[in-house]
Amino acid sequence: MFGRNGRRGTAAGAVDGGAPHEALRLVKVTKVYGTGGAEEAAVTALDGVTLSLPAGSFTAVMGPSGSGKSTLLQCAAGLDRPDSGVVMVDGAEMTGGSETELTKFRRERIGFVFQQYNLLPTLNVAQNTVLPLKLAGRRVDRARVREVLARVGLADRMRHRPDQLSGGQRQRVAIARALVAAPSVVFADEPTGALDTRSARDVLGLLQETVRVDGRTVVMVTHDPVAASYADSVLFLADGRLVGQLNAPTADAVAERMTHLGDMYEAEGPHRAPHHDPRNSAPMGV
Repeated sequence: MFGRNGRRGTAAGAVDGGAPHEALRLVKVTKVYGTGGAEEAAVTALDGVTLSLPAGSFTAVMGPSGSGKSTLLQCAAGLDRPDSGVVMVDGAEMTGGSETELTKFRRERIGFVFQQYNLLPTLNVAQNTVLPLKLAGRRVDRARVREVLARVGLADRMRHRPDQLSGGQRQRVAIARALVAAPSVVFADEPTGALDTRSARDVLGLLQETVRVDGRTVVMVTHDPVAASYADSVLFLADGRLVGQLNAPTADAVAERMTHLGDMYEAEGPHRAPHHDPRNSAPMGV
């Protein structure tokens, strides 16, 4: 279903009493890969994840390899369908509906920044930036395109093709492409993974600016404690479950939490790991 419910941020079967201006909500989202048969073991990538993120926030998602963080991002962004549960973006339920409806929903409300940029080599910077608008059949505001590219430092590179740009510049094009349609939520999957230190810092600063200046909501998967320290808060995953949250993170605090994440999860027990429940006013922590 792709419509708004009577009360913003509340879906049938979802947690009642959602906070106002809620940008993203997941309720008991589960995703399993494999059939569980003799030849293919079932792997639970997400195990009943519930979370709520306010608009205008910057959240990093971290966890060991195989923890489910990329699957979480893909299900939340509508790039993959959960097996069960509810996903809501900007108060509208995204789960259910046809592929055509889902594609339209993503184009109107969601921006995505990939680690490997995903730029078309035959298009220049400006053309790559407006591609989502063209695909959606929306009018291209040339002044806004110039404004967005200027903000990411590419005003003088609009006619360059991707092979004429550095890695950092290509990632800035990807960010501009995600922002030009004014989405409610921007999802970033390891956006600094292929960048040098200086370019990574520039890209993270741009994502921060997207939140502070534009009021967008950014959700970023990363393995880097330094990158996570740019966020307002960090969510930690282990075995497909949310097992902790760190507000106002520093790189050292994130690294320390990651170091002991497996030990703490083992001590909690996989069936007692806490959920990030939007009904709780206190932040979830470990």
